[in-house]
Amino acid sequence: MLVLLGLEVPLGYFYARGEVSRFTGDGRHSAELLAQALEVRVERRATSDVPELVSDFIEGNGSHVLVVDATGKVLADSDEAIAVGTDLSAQPDIDAARRDRSLSTTRENRAVQGDTFTVTVPGSSGTTVRCVVRVSYPVAPVTAKIHGIWTTLALIGLGLLVAVAAIAFALAHWATGPVRALEHATAELADGSLKAPPTTSQGPPELRRLAHTFTRTATRLQHLLQAQRAFASEASHQLKTPLTALRLRLENFEPYLDPRAHGSLEEAVGEVERLGRMVHGLLALARLENSATAPEATDLDAVVADRAATWTAFAAEHHVDIMVTGDPAGRVWAVPGALEQVIDNLLSNALRVTPPGTAITPATRRTGDERSGGGRSGGVELHVIDQGPGMSESERERAFDRFWRAADSYHEGTGLGLPIVRQLTRAGGGDVILKVAPGGGLDAVVRLRPVVEQPTGTPRRARSGQREEWVSVF
Repeated sequence: MLVLLGLEVPLGYFYARGEVSRFTGDGRHSAELLAQALEVRVERRATSDVPELVSDFIEGNGSHVLVVDATGKVLADSDEAIAVGTDLSAQPDIDAARRDRSLSTTRENRAVQGDTFTVTVPGSSGTTVRCVVRVSYPVAPVTAKIHGIWTTLALIGLGLLVAVAAIAFALAHWATGPVRALEHATAELADGSLKAPPTTSQGPPELRRLAHTFTRTATRLQHLLQAQRAFASEASHQLKTPLTALRLRLENFEPYLDPRAHGSLEEAVGEVERLGRMVHGLLALARLENSATAPEATDLDAVVADRAATWTAFAAEHHVDIMVTGDPAGRVWAVPGALEQVIDNLLSNALRVTPPGTAITPATRRTGDERSGGGRSGGVELHVIDQGPGMSESERERAFDRFWRAADSYHEGTGLGLPIVRQLTRAGGGDVILKVAPGGGLDAVVRLRPVVEQPTGTPRRARSGQREEWVSVF
């Protein structure tokens, strides 16, 4: 657009000036020729021929001609608006022409509609002026011509802009097409599998090379992920057998050992069991990190009630109560089966440190303000509060590190339960922290995203296809 303006505006301006210059020059030249012809007629006293010459002059050009003699009296008027013999010597242009000076102006003439160009020239021979001719040309034709060229230039510029815009959009589509394909392929790869690799035969060379490199990288990553998934699925079966055989062999040693060695044997069997749980925990973490399961709406209240009922009988054996409190939490976003694993792990950890005669309190709370129209803002928190010894600040910060256990913790722990809880919670867009419970103990706070718009129909319960295998690590 700037280039077109820089070219077309000066072109139109100079063209308009040229047209005006030609128009005024031709008008002056024609008036001078008419004045010379009329001067001859006046000199020969053939003033009767003046109207005929004036009529021939105005034919075809639409001008207005007024002829006066040397004294300023009208000899002829093409419009016959001024009577012959009228004295116009006092008018400035006629007075100047009588003194052998021509005068041209562009002014509005009341006798002619629109702007006119008027030129007044003397008809003289030597220094003797015998007549004066005033010719008024309409400016409308040259103005229309100038407007026409401006319109033509504008249409040409608009056409060029449209053509350039079309070419630019085509180039942009050609250049960004591979980028869109890369974006789509990246989204597919992030979801777990690359089904449609980006094309390497379209777009600029740089983007073709980038698409080729991305495809190689994605293929390599998929191969590694598949190998890791295969290992995670096969290792559990391959490791269970030798660990079980090792445990049986250790138990078979019991009749042949000195009674004083039975304690060491039991500790060895316990370590084998702990190793089995650790293997299961590592495989569970590997599946979590490799999976790309999308979160689903899950009824938190129903899951809490179900898991509390499941753990109540086991807690009663340790003389510990499980008391569910809090407000209705509604539906939250979570990976299928994740909430069950989170609650099982937190209840297991709480039961391990809670002294007999006390209680574990799962509680649900809503944070933020409710809005009208059925939607809510803020979030949902699930608290699992125990009355155990609690943790120091430094211990709470390290509690989610893999394989970390407090110095005075129960020896059967693997240090993988809380990392799995964090992984499951974050997979659904939430998080988990540990806080000091009121009155002592530990408050495990699981922060979850609520479902803002309640879908119609019966709420669907979350699946728990992997709960049985994961819960064994707790």
